[in-house]
Amino acid sequence: MANRIKKGDHVIVTAGKDKGKKGDVVRVLGDKVVVSNINIVKRHTKPNPQINQPGGVIERESPIHVSNVMLFNPATGKGERIGTKVLEDGRRLRVFRSSGEAIDA
Repeated sequence: MANRIKKGDHVIVTAGKDKGKKGDVVRVLGDKVVVSNINIVKRHTKPNPQINQPGGVIERESPIHVSNVMLFNPATGKGERIGTKVLEDGRRLRVFRSSGEAIDA
């Protein structure tokens, strides 16, 4: 099944420790997404002089499952489900299920 969430989408988290927070999708990794400033974890890294990387504790975003995020609808101010509509020329268009409003212009 095709992923309904794409890079650059504004999403809201529906489950987990960051429930209710909003952010933009940075990367899509199969059935997981990386959202900016969501699911921040501390990673202890060793220094690597070959790539000029210092050691220490680094905070970064960790992937979150795509089922735990919903596309944010600014018109309603809530997370909405997504459907697809096929246009006459054969293109697929993502739409909000509640209103039928197009997501991709």
